[in-house]
Order: sequence, then C-alpha cells, then structure tokens
Amino acid sequence: MPQEIITFECTVCKNRNYSSTKNPKTVTDRLQLSKFCKFCRKHSPHKEIK
Repeated sequence: MPQEIITFECTVCKNRNYSSTKNPKTVTDRLQLSKFCKFCRKHSPHKEIK
C-alpha cells in the first residue's frame, strides 16, 4: 500500500484539523502547509503529525 494517511496539527492551538494522504517513497520529509484553523479563526501553519 503506497499511500499513507497523515494528520495535520495547527502550530498555534495544537488542534488536529485536517487529514490527507501522501506517498512516503516520494515525499520523505514532513509536510507543513498554511491552512485555515476554525478554532483560531485564521490561517496558520499546520504540520504533519504521525
């Protein structure tokens, strides 16, 4: 199974808001995306959590 489910956590309030998939063979480092956090009510960086 090449796809792996990952979870994104807000770096400001530490809530886990988003989930996505990635291929660990092609993307080896952890992802960090700017997403909207409904708890902070603003855009903030979200880091990948295992």
